[in-house]
Amino acid sequence: MRLTNADWMVVVAYGLIVLTLGLYFARRAGRGTDEYFLAGRKLPWWLLGTSMVATTFSTDTPNLVTDLVRTGGVSQNWLWWAFVITGMLTVFFYARLWRRSGALTDMAFYELRYSGAPAAFLRGFRALYLGVFFNVMIMATVTLAAIKIGGVLLGVGKYEVVLLAGTVTVLYAATSGLWGVAVTDLLLFVVAMVGSVAAAYFALIQPEVGGLTGLLTSPELQGRLTFLPDFGDWRTAAAVFIVPVAVQWWSTWYPGAEPGGGGYVAQRMLAARNEKEAMGSTLWFNIAHYALRPWPWILVGLASLLVYPTLESIHEAFPHLDPSIVRHDLAYPAMLVFLPQGLLGLVVASLAAAYMSTISTHLNWGASYVVDDFYRRFISGGKDERHYVTVGRITTVGLIVLAGIVSLWLENALQAFQILLQIGAGTGLVFLLRWFWWRVNAWSEVAAMALSFSVAIYFQFIHRSLGLPALDPSLQLVIGVGITTVGWLLVTFLTAPAAEETLRSFYREIRPFGAGWRRVLKLGPEDPGPRAGGLAAGLLGWFLGVTAVYSALFGTGFLLFGNLVWGVVCLAVATAAMTGIFRVLPRVGI
Repeated sequence: MRLTNADWMVVVAYGLIVLTLGLYFARRAGRGTDEYFLAGRKLPWWLLGTSMVATTFSTDTPNLVTDLVRTGGVSQNWLWWAFVITGMLTVFFYARLWRRSGALTDMAFYELRYSGAPAAFLRGFRALYLGVFFNVMIMATVTLAAIKIGGVLLGVGKYEVVLLAGTVTVLYAATSGLWGVAVTDLLLFVVAMVGSVAAAYFALIQPEVGGLTGLLTSPELQGRLTFLPDFGDWRTAAAVFIVPVAVQWWSTWYPGAEPGGGGYVAQRMLAARNEKEAMGSTLWFNIAHYALRPWPWILVGLASLLVYPTLESIHEAFPHLDPSIVRHDLAYPAMLVFLPQGLLGLVVASLAAAYMSTISTHLNWGASYVVDDFYRRFISGGKDERHYVTVGRITTVGLIVLAGIVSLWLENALQAFQILLQIGAGTGLVFLLRWFWWRVNAWSEVAAMALSFSVAIYFQFIHRSLGLPALDPSLQLVIGVGITTVGWLLVTFLTAPAAEETLRSFYREIRPFGAGWRRVLKLGPEDPGPRAGGLAAGLLGWFLGVTAVYSALFGTGFLLFGNLVWGVVCLAVATAAMTGIFRVLPRVGI
């Protein structure tokens, strides 16, 4: 497959616009770290929320969804749909608290909440652990998807893709700071949505598919179209639905769905103009991320099973590709070859947009950790702001180089997804409780991080080498959660809490719900505490938010699958839930 001149004109025009925007904001970003990493805390909720959506709208996301649909059907998406519960919890309980902290990064939280050397160690170590190791793994997954797309659509090798895609992205990410990233994300989101809808339309009209009617009546897809797994097969149901909904959402740290918020989601909340807008940005993010975007990808994944029913059929269609990357996630870019000339350029631009949006956010976010939470805090403090911006730009280049190297080792999107889930298994509960329970300390988090990582290493490398029977990823996750949770709770009670003055200062500054703080702080009647009704309103808002997103998601699915009655019912429930949310929001403030 080769792009025509018209296709290339679209791609080049898109690239020039993005680079121009990046250069436009370069001078503003160079004023200081607050501008470079947080856009001066002046971004509106709608731009922040869209930026988060665009970041999660990556080149690897449609590949991952296609992989899930091809291997387990539509219901397999509960592996990530379950994170709706986490996201809405962040909206109604944590967004205001993050913005209230006034930190530059979420790593600075550690020295607000904990005290002494353990707090400093945790801040510096996690800055490198998340900002470099974890961040590079995520960017490598995104780059792997770009490699597969480039191989299918452009016929170029993986080294060329890594070099070209990384160079273009780092040029504007390193110069423009968060202002440039957020503004270009708005453009990237629009282009990417148009591209994904176009990809779904042309996938459905292929002769092997026969439109939506042919898709839904195809014998090959029967059993793959249900929104819930077959509970007659408890092993599959547990892996796909029960474990994600009962355990995964609260226990696992995953980028973009961190329990209690974190990473680039926390960065966006910290960049909001005020607490109300921090809350609005995360609400819009969760609605758009889970309710608006998935169905075009799902339809392409289902259609691909009729066009390329096996991995062998994909390899036969693209014999020039490296066999090591021919996995089920390759089916998404393989379906894009049916796009007509001219429109193909737009879809390639949309995939480039998805890549650049995610990578630029992770570069800016990761560099903020390295610069503010490690370099300035432990290596070279007291320099002028422009010095730290320069270090941030150098760090940005280093991160993209590491990501490119790791991407050449990975094979498929699902592999990386499961590795990241396992590494974070069991750490989520400590991130939720640390705001509301005084007894959590720095060693609690150190223990959770060390145990979850050790369990992940065991299952990834040691378990197999011992000749033991393979375990399902869901069982590995539950085991990891159990070991990690018991471990960090034991460490919590065996070690001293943070200094009392630190705890008091944190409570005065952040004002979380006070029930978990009263024992140590001995707060008297003079302490105002949280506003009455805030907890109940937050719980109601959380429930309504989850209901609204799932109802909109499945209502859209029912309409696409021809079930008008249930589609209308679900969308009516979603509308009622959203109405309730807007009534609850003013009462959530604490």
